[in-house]
Amino acid sequence: MQDLIKDIEKLEAISKKLEPGTELLKDWNQKVNAYGLEFVQGLDAGKAYEQYDGQELDFLDFGPDGDSIDNALEKIKSTVDHFGINPASGGHLGYIPGGGLYSSAIGDYLAAVSNRYAGVFYANPGAVKMENDLIKWTAKEMGYPLDSGGNLSSGGSIANLIAVTTARDYMGIEGSKVEEAVVYMTEQVHHCVHKALRIAGLGKTIWRQVPMDSEYRMDVSALGQLMDSDKKAGRIPFMVFASAGTTDVGAVDPLNEIADLTDKYSCWYHVDGAYGAAFKLVTAFNPLFKGIERSDSLVIDPHKGLFLAYGLGIVLVKNVDALAKSHYYNANYMQDAKVDNSMDWSPADLSPELTKHFRGMRMWLSFKLFGMNAFRASIEEKHLLAKYFWVRMKEEGFELGPEPALSVVIYRFQPKGKDRDTFNRALMHTVLKDGFNFISSTSINNEIWLRLAVLSFRTHKDRIDHLIDTLVHAKNELLTH
Repeated sequence: MQDLIKDIEKLEAISKKLEPGTELLKDWNQKVNAYGLEFVQGLDAGKAYEQYDGQELDFLDFGPDGDSIDNALEKIKSTVDHFGINPASGGHLGYIPGGGLYSSAIGDYLAAVSNRYAGVFYANPGAVKMENDLIKWTAKEMGYPLDSGGNLSSGGSIANLIAVTTARDYMGIEGSKVEEAVVYMTEQVHHCVHKALRIAGLGKTIWRQVPMDSEYRMDVSALGQLMDSDKKAGRIPFMVFASAGTTDVGAVDPLNEIADLTDKYSCWYHVDGAYGAAFKLVTAFNPLFKGIERSDSLVIDPHKGLFLAYGLGIVLVKNVDALAKSHYYNANYMQDAKVDNSMDWSPADLSPELTKHFRGMRMWLSFKLFGMNAFRASIEEKHLLAKYFWVRMKEEGFELGPEPALSVVIYRFQPKGKDRDTFNRALMHTVLKDGFNFISSTSINNEIWLRLAVLSFRTHKDRIDHLIDTLVHAKNELLTH
């Protein structure tokens, strides 16, 4: 026993290094806080994109006895916070950016320091209630019943997977029914929907690609014809995926008309609003989203339209019992954690996750500190900036896609005597080489389009003007060569 005690005491002396004293913690906090502030203060003048130069990136250089916070921060600065896309920059105008509100970082800090577990009501009633109240708030804003179920997931991919799994089980799509079930979507639907279907064991369902109108929205008449044909042929119209803000062009499908068809054919209606649903917070956009409240499930990503840091999606499901039936768990070692669900649903019963980050803190703290007016104003500003870009580029002779419904614009230039796709790729590379702004391209009908996505709370008119000037100058230069 004495030898055992000596071994314990020896290991205790070493392991206590994991609990630094107050002075060291103060030093770490001061230096990390200074680093964060310097990073934020440099965003306005800094680049949104830095080409990777091929230098070796080795992150296994930690020694057995640790290193200083100064060396650690220098490593982060020269590698992680140097190359590639900077999603925190107002110049991130390519993909749908994550926001990175400073308040969301503080929320994550508080959640991690306290290490509160938000998966089970028994373990932390306050954390679970906070997250469930945020789900109720989202349900109210989207026009869903307040007793709907939901979960704060890691993002739209997992949120869509939760919805697909719930729909599969509720509709009884199993066994031989899988190959008779039909899902309907346009080619603009996000690829994570395809992935969710495969992961949920629905890869052998029949996938119908519904035609679109001239503004890349689902053609409701074509959808009705497909569903009617499938029904008459003895197949099962199972699930319709509508988009409330497509990634490529920012299109919003005719949500209310689609709901009429899903009601008629008794199939599950899912809306992927990961990018666009947050625009419904602005009253002026409500007509565009009419019918979203009639869906059976809905996804929205607060790390997109609500500007929070990466890692927060929300799934809403009207039938909370169906959601729970697909995701509940039982474990003997958790028997003490079982509580009456009338108190509050536990997130672990409504998603694949048992262990989960306390994601609600970043969202609640941001809402608490800023209120909602600033969020609504910023969302509307992003729409107007996209519209401003659309008008200006039209004046400069560029070919434009549809006038932006939300905050995405597709555009390109048609050069005489030059290959169009090569020319537009060169335009994009000129912007990326400059690096102050980051843009992307997409392929629609096998044709290259350049793409603007305005959704960073740090993006304002000066950034858009800079991008326009860069594109116009690059266009003129390329035309002379």
